[in-house]
Amino acid sequence: MYSKILVPVDGSEPSQCGLKEAIALARDNKSTLVLLHVIVQMPLALGYPGVADYGQVWDMLDRAGREIVDGAARDAAAAGVACVTRVLDGGVGPIADVVVTLARSEHCELIVMGTHGRRGMRRLALGSDAELIVRHSPVPVLLVKPPQSAQEART
Repeated sequence: MYSKILVPVDGSEPSQCGLKEAIALARDNKSTLVLLHVIVQMPLALGYPGVADYGQVWDMLDRAGREIVDGAARDAAAAGVACVTRVLDGGVGPIADVVVTLARSEHCELIVMGTHGRRGMRRLALGSDAELIVRHSPVPVLLVKPPQSAQEART
């Protein structure tokens, strides 16, 4: 049904839930996963000149992103699911832009991602990458929420 499934991963619990669901779908459909980690530069843009070595911070963010997608790839391989990994620079714009662009360029047919399920002021203050992806995606999007007990602990 879906030959390529895009899975944005960030190492969080909701992301892991999305990955688990994507692996199950890919295994059942003999799909290839495109595992994506987006490096967000906002912390760099808000930094103080002279306080941080941006090259070192960038390298750290890149290494962390590669560790996240490599871990996700190991999980996929353990389930017998083929995958490719991407670590992309998100600049200071919305992560959703990178996800939607990659879905198009990789010809993905589905996006599966975890969602934090934020509501109220937390959603307003932090925004919703998932909502933006759903609004702008050229393909269906499956949002996976963490188990109810984990969500209740965060609200």
